Amino acid sequence: EVQLVESGGGLVQAGGSLRLSCAASGITFDDANIGWFRQAPGKSREGVACISMTDGLTHYGDSVKGRFTLSTDNAKNTMYLQMDSLKPEDTAIYYCAAEGSGYGCYVGDFNSWGQGTQVTVSS
Repeated sequence: EVQLVESGGGLVQAGGSLRLSCAASGITFDDANIGWFRQAPGKSREGVACISMTDGLTHYGDSVKGRFTLSTDNAKNTMYLQMDSLKPEDTAIYYCAAEGSGYGCYVGDFNSWGQGTQVTVSS
């Protein structure tokens, strides 16, 4: 059984930084695509950053390029999302996902999800 557990969310002022963690069990990160998504109130879940095993690339959403960085520690089976220069519009619940396929960062391409962690950016 695949389990994903996020941590690291919280309240931060605009311009600040946070690092989210996602501890995984039941999978290894080389098996399939992994990534981070977010969902703001009243909006659909959107891709933030995903690693595609299909093309070997990390895909970032346009709104976070240059500010967010996805990384992994395969020894710890943990992935991270470093978020810098945070903006109020980054406020959302952030989810990690695994067992993905294809290219890019699309919700429908992933089969396993964490429970989410809240990130709130104050202005």
